[in-house]
Amino acid sequence: MGYPDAELSIVFLDNAGIQQINCEYLQRDRPTNVISFAMQEGEGAGLVPLLLGDVVISAERAASDAVEADIPFLHEIWFLLLHGILHLVGYDHERGTAAEADLMEAKEAEVFALLLQEFSLEVEC
Repeated sequence: MGYPDAELSIVFLDNAGIQQINCEYLQRDRPTNVISFAMQEGEGAGLVPLLLGDVVISAERAASDAVEADIPFLHEIWFLLLHGILHLVGYDHERGTAAEADLMEAKEAEVFALLLQEFSLEVEC
């Protein structure tokens, strides 16, 4: 995706922790599954060119979403991490157009399929 030497931080929280962040920074008083804070956007963008930002994931929400979707927990964690990273590198499904949302969804599907293949994330019996 054009950032071979970039860095990011990954934080895992419970629902209460991510709800607090969601409320404080996005004015949404509810837990969510993933939040990204891009360091290459807005004020201060480019000050540290190799630092993409932070991805915050609710492991509690990921676990319940995985059960609901009948998928392995690690698949959900990998997908949320991928989703967060795509936000860090400029993809947006919320503030952009429907075409931009479709582009992000297509990139998610493409990269997630590669992750499944590359890291043998298939379910083992």
